[in-house]
Amino acid sequence: MMKKKSIPASKPFLILFLCQIISALDVPLDSKLLEELSQPPTITHQSPKDYIVDPRENIVIQCEAKGKPPPSFSWTRNGTHFDIDKDAQVTMKPNSGTLVINIMNGGKAEAYEGVYQCTARNERGAAISNNIVIRPSRSPLWTKEKLEPHQVREGDSLVLHCRPPVGLPPPIIFWMDNAFQRLPQSERVSQGLNGDLYFSNVQPEDTREDYICYARFNHTQTIQQKQPISVKVFSMDSLNDTIAANLSDTDIYGAKPVTERQPILLTPTGSTSTKVELRGNVLLLECIAAGLPTPVIRWIKEGGELPANRTFFENFKKTLKIIDVSEADSGNYKCIARNTLGSVHHVISVTVKAAPYWITAPRNLVLSPGEDGTLICRANGNPKPSISWLANGVPIAIAPEDPSRKVDGDTIIFSHVQERSSAVYQCNASNEYGYLLANAFVNVLAEPPRILTPANKLYQVIADSPALLDCAYFGSPKPEIEWFKGVKGSILRGNEYVFHDNGTLEIPVAQKDSTGTYTCVARNELGKIQNEVHLEIKDPTMIIKQPEYKVVQRYGQVSFECIIKHDSTLLPTVIWLKDNDELPDDERFLVGKDNLTIMNVTDKDDGTYTCIVNTTLDSVSASAVLTVVAAPPTPAIIYARPNPPFDLELTGQLERSIELSWIPGDENNSPITHFVIEYEDGLHEPGVWHYQTEVPGTQTTVQLKLSPYVNYSFRVVAVNKIGRSQPSEPSEQYLTKSANPDENPANVQGVGSEPDNLVITWESLKGFQSNGPGLQYKVSWRQKDVDDEWTSVIVANVSKYIVSGTPTFVPYEIKVQALNDLGYAPEPSEVIGHSGEDLPMVAPGNVQVHVVNSTLAKVHWDPVPLKTVRGHLQGYKVYYWKVQSLSRRSRRHVEKKILTFRGNKTFGMLPGLEPYSSYKLNVRVVNGKGEGPASPDKVFKTPEGVPSSPSYLKITNPTLDSLTLEWGSPTHPNGVLTSYILKFQPINNTHELGPLVEIRIPANESSLILKNLNYSTRYKFYFNAQTSVGSGSQITEEAVTIMDEGKMAGILHPAVGAGKGYSEILFETSPVMHTVRPTFYKVQPLYPRIRNVTTAAAETYANISWEYEGPDHANFYVEYGVAGSKEDWKKEIVNGSRSFFVLKGLTPGTAYKVRVGAEGLSGFRSSEDVFETGPAMASRQVDIATQGWFIGLMCAVALLILILLIVCFIRRNKGGKYPVKEKEDAHADPEIQPMKEDDGTFGEYSDAEDHKPLKKGSRTPSDRTVKKEDSDDSLVDYGEGVNGQFNEDGSFIGQYSGKKEKEPAEGNESSEAPSPVNAMNSFV
Repeated sequence: MMKKKSIPASKPFLILFLCQIISALDVPLDSKLLEELSQPPTITHQSPKDYIVDPRENIVIQCEAKGKPPPSFSWTRNGTHFDIDKDAQVTMKPNSGTLVINIMNGGKAEAYEGVYQCTARNERGAAISNNIVIRPSRSPLWTKEKLEPHQVREGDSLVLHCRPPVGLPPPIIFWMDNAFQRLPQSERVSQGLNGDLYFSNVQPEDTREDYICYARFNHTQTIQQKQPISVKVFSMDSLNDTIAANLSDTDIYGAKPVTERQPILLTPTGSTSTKVELRGNVLLLECIAAGLPTPVIRWIKEGGELPANRTFFENFKKTLKIIDVSEADSGNYKCIARNTLGSVHHVISVTVKAAPYWITAPRNLVLSPGEDGTLICRANGNPKPSISWLANGVPIAIAPEDPSRKVDGDTIIFSHVQERSSAVYQCNASNEYGYLLANAFVNVLAEPPRILTPANKLYQVIADSPALLDCAYFGSPKPEIEWFKGVKGSILRGNEYVFHDNGTLEIPVAQKDSTGTYTCVARNELGKIQNEVHLEIKDPTMIIKQPEYKVVQRYGQVSFECIIKHDSTLLPTVIWLKDNDELPDDERFLVGKDNLTIMNVTDKDDGTYTCIVNTTLDSVSASAVLTVVAAPPTPAIIYARPNPPFDLELTGQLERSIELSWIPGDENNSPITHFVIEYEDGLHEPGVWHYQTEVPGTQTTVQLKLSPYVNYSFRVVAVNKIGRSQPSEPSEQYLTKSANPDENPANVQGVGSEPDNLVITWESLKGFQSNGPGLQYKVSWRQKDVDDEWTSVIVANVSKYIVSGTPTFVPYEIKVQALNDLGYAPEPSEVIGHSGEDLPMVAPGNVQVHVVNSTLAKVHWDPVPLKTVRGHLQGYKVYYWKVQSLSRRSRRHVEKKILTFRGNKTFGMLPGLEPYSSYKLNVRVVNGKGEGPASPDKVFKTPEGVPSSPSYLKITNPTLDSLTLEWGSPTHPNGVLTSYILKFQPINNTHELGPLVEIRIPANESSLILKNLNYSTRYKFYFNAQTSVGSGSQITEEAVTIMDEGKMAGILHPAVGAGKGYSEILFETSPVMHTVRPTFYKVQPLYPRIRNVTTAAAETYANISWEYEGPDHANFYVEYGVAGSKEDWKKEIVNGSRSFFVLKGLTPGTAYKVRVGAEGLSGFRSSEDVFETGPAMASRQVDIATQGWFIGLMCAVALLILILLIVCFIRRNKGGKYPVKEKEDAHADPEIQPMKEDDGTFGEYSDAEDHKPLKKGSRTPSDRTVKKEDSDDSLVDYGEGVNGQFNEDGSFIGQYSGKKEKEPAEGNESSEAPSPVNAMNSFV
């Protein structure tokens, strides 16, 4: 049976075209093939339907098309043929249909207004463009008008009308003053959608003479200005003063104070209005109210809710904005204006119509003669659009007849097409709000097969790796592909090959005998063609002698070996690295054929040396550490640290410099290499010494640079190869004068702690950096990309200032300048900060789940718009949980798990799923503030898997010739059980096994009676369950039939359990079995197994643990590599027979694959596990693992554990060996096979409790019940969770944050103590 599948996108060197006969959109992009095949025209580029042009520039109307032969072009204007040859201003680009209308040399754009349509035609058909409406943009001047000054009383409302000139397209309106500064707007003063400026109530500060409305016309890059408008606001106080000056003392005068009033609507007027908007557009509704106090606007939708993910409020909530509207957004929207005195409302009735939009657009057809096909054109709209067809640009009703064509509404059906049936069809869907036009060609080709892969191409592959042999092809009808090996070989079939739809032959595991010539044959009814390719299998490159850890004395010599074995036809290159970098350019490093030698070793040579062997097909490496220690000194010479310098003297005192001199102390047989000068600031930090500079050991004077306002004292320390001397006695003190600060604070940052604030922080200057008394800071900020002035405050000597009332997540320019009593520091540089974040507004959409296998699923989603994140996008979180098991239909406590995907990811993998279960998930976007709303729950189901072992196997009621077996169904059926498999065989006194008998039992049975057994015979039973996927793990048990000597004759035993629902299995045995001992065979030893590999990952290391079954004294090793990488596995040897290991030197935030093996046991390994190291986190905290007290504590713990292990080892050796363990080792399952090395492919991801083995050396309980046991010891349980990540090819990349419940273990099972490494991780 041949297996077919598609080549994954992760193999770019195998990207080959695929020509689908029925639904192909184009022929393969092979240059030679394109020169030979005919193809109808296809419009590839055209100008927009509504094309507004700049009247000052040439008009370019684009129309590009492709086809074979190349198409010719023609145009219509306003429905009639446009003869470009008769217009000297119009030209068509060569090999193109694009028109260029020359306006810059005397033409007028207005003369070329109209509706244009392009036609591209060749012998196979004609394609047409959209109707392109050409209109020149217009930016007319403002009409002159006399504007009277507005005189208004304080508290009254006011509207300043803009009334801009009508332009094409409409202009953008904004209000500014004479200084070209935008007028500030607020809840009280704002600009309406029509450009008018509305005052809910005027205040005295609104008085000014330069309210100017500007109109910007983007197409012509011009701005038109209205005459300035003058506004005079009379306050009540000034009005009373005016009245008092004009009346006598006896008159009663005084204007009424400002009167508060309830809201009234300035726009829209009345109580109701209507609005029509098109589907997909932005709906803008506006309500602006007058009143005192200033009214607050609120919006509701009658009989429904505002769409949560698409609703935004602008202009201080006076404008309701709904993006991407649909028919569901139709309805009544009410705005309510309210202040303390009352409220007013207005209802806007919104109707959403729709221009046509595609449901199914027609697609190109490539057919063979005699084949059938369809073109489907389906569109929707409001009102529903009408569908019309054209053939080669002509309405189909008047187009030439084609007997193979039948039009049925929105579908054209083609039957038994011929080559003359090739044409281009146009579908037009239109209603009163617009139209859609689509071209789709029918290309009928009759082509014999062609193979595009070069002949005699050579493929070279490393043994045990996949080999992929290309056979790119084309033909019409679609050719059949067959592969042969050798010149006269038979056709390749079987599961050892994978045949891809694009012709590629895959050999999943190439062996040496795969070498040879392979022939690809492509045939259809028009012919046959073949092509040969060659495959060579190469031996893998190996390092048979790896470099070893070395300790060498200083000035000695050391050599590392790296002996390799490689394929004789491959040329290897050996590269040596030091600490993952190139070797130093030093003649002391000698690189030989098989070694690296370092002469005259110094302390700088300490490090890790890596040997890397590369060939053109593979690469291997091995590393070793070199430790350099000091050489023992000559006994006759005593080396010591130098004596401290003395007699320090200060000379040449200046404001910013001074000269220090001293006399060196005794060198003590080791020359002084350099002097270190330190200083003390007695004014700011008395008693604290700081590093100043250092000079060579031959120098005893130094010119020191000084800072202002510091009371200096100096001391000198001498240094030789042995160490540092004691400090000298301090010099005399020297106080420098004050000055302006020389520098500004460092590490200036702006990060909001709340959605409406900006927290500005900086590192304060040190005491001596102040340069004088009275240190303060000038903090300045302004919103970025807005023409605002800087806002500044001067604060005391602190390191933080909080700006309140900021918009949410807006960038700010920030600077902090130091100053003291003498003046300012230099102008500081600006940094960019952001105001506080708020929770995201929108949930990810279009969540899709693809189930990969029974334990792994892939989830996709659409990213949310960045403007709705309202903060720094940190990633997405996927919440998923099991709803129920499909086999039990019983719900359980919902345990939600969370995966975090960093950055703007749009997919991820869900590992560790339970087979045959129903799950739900949702996705949320995450920023620095938290999580956004959840997407709607998505339901998906996992397929069946293999079951776990039966929960128990109990053997009771032994008689002379029968045994009764009872069992429990698997704890995790992982699907629908189809049957149970029972195997048993006798065991003699020497632990040899007899013939094996196998019985299949229906899945609904829970017990059976075995009869016709031999008396006084021990039997070993193997029992497991099956689903449609396969067999699960088995459990074993032993039982003995009864021996009743002297009473066997004439005894008839009743059926055990009669009437109790037991099944009886009767089978005949040869009479020889009762008189002669059966033939026994030596039991094959239980093949070693490594199971339950678990990982606990940190930032740069990971703890690996496993369970082992097999002979004692096994030597383990751990292999690991980057997940998804093709690089060879890296190997680490485990010291002793421990069942845990620590991988160090890992890269943070990287997914790794890992497996465990044992040396000398036929190379068996565990299955692969995948884990992810934690992300690199910058921390200012002290690393606890580097603290002396912590290292001492860990050493004490390690010593105590070592002592306990020694005591346990002594007690175990004194106890001797017992035959029970040997007996159980001898009774291993004979059908357990070793894992093949090449079977270590990516398999199902199963939970740690599935398929647990019986505990090694455990005794069977007295009731003969065998139950599955769980390990109580796991490295995962010592941490807070495991981070996991897969690569970009669709594997898991998230952080696993749900903690799995641990099932209680049964039986007298003991747990191992956690390793010291785990204890350390718990502290970190």
